[in-house]
Amino acid sequence: MEIELFIGFISFFLTALALVIVFLYLYAIVTPYDDYKLIFEENNTAAALGFGGAIIGVAIPMYSALTNSISYIDFAIWGGVAIIIQLIFAFIVTRLNGKYSFKTKISEGVIPVGILMAFLSICIGLLNAGSMSY
Repeated sequence: MEIELFIGFISFFLTALALVIVFLYLYAIVTPYDDYKLIFEENNTAAALGFGGAIIGVAIPMYSALTNSISYIDFAIWGGVAIIIQLIFAFIVTRLNGKYSFKTKISEGVIPVGILMAFLSICIGLLNAGSMSY
């Protein structure tokens, strides 16, 4: 019986990890700037903060899906929903233009905008998680 519990744990954990990795890949596609280049090549703190907030923002509803799901398939579906909601948010916010352009400000390394992006992503993640209650 203990091995079955461990296999269940590993299944859920690895699936959650795979979903986060998929999110990391898709987030970089959805944002109009190259997150990885800004972070790893240009040492852009604003981009790192925004990206880090996005990771936490998707992990929160992923946790909610893990704890509230009634089956493995239920978890996988709600984990996918969590990713989609976070990606839609990132797509919309990074397309704002003018003086509130996240794309421009993050690309320029404006740290307060990166912090705001992080907090907004976490906020959406919390709302996303709270909406997953049964």
